[in-house]
Amino acid sequence: MNTATLFSSATDEWETPQAFFDGLDAEFAFGVDVAATRDNAKCSYYFGTDHHMVHPSQRDGLTVDWLPQLGAHWMNPPYSRGLQGKFIAKAAAERRRGVTTVALLPARTDTKAFHAHIYDIGRWQAREGVKIRLLKGRLKFGGAVNSAPFPSMVVVFRP
Repeated sequence: MNTATLFSSATDEWETPQAFFDGLDAEFAFGVDVAATRDNAKCSYYFGTDHHMVHPSQRDGLTVDWLPQLGAHWMNPPYSRGLQGKFIAKAAAERRRGVTTVALLPARTDTKAFHAHIYDIGRWQAREGVKIRLLKGRLKFGGAVNSAPFPSMVVVFRP
């Protein structure tokens, strides 16, 4: 088995499959995509470094306050471990500020971010305000020829 191919990626941005997003959007009515680019944003309002209509100081979803008045926030963060952990921490912090965030993440239950912000191993359950939905099978992300080489989960952060 070529594990170098299995655990590598030409990009850390995986576009959410539209039908998958639409199902969650029907449930949550997303108003903001907090980790997007112009090409893969799922909401008309998004945080992204290439956003041409937002002041540069307001483009980085990691450094600005999220907008609870715009409804639930969608998050499919970059999948590099450094950035992904930062977005998970941000979603947990914004939950405490009153923001509902729904995150599409690899089901990596061995990471520091998973245990620090999603799951409480001491109580054997999700942390306060967090729900975990494990997905059956593997998603085929937008534009990909094959399904992802990892399982995914949806994590809901609610105030």
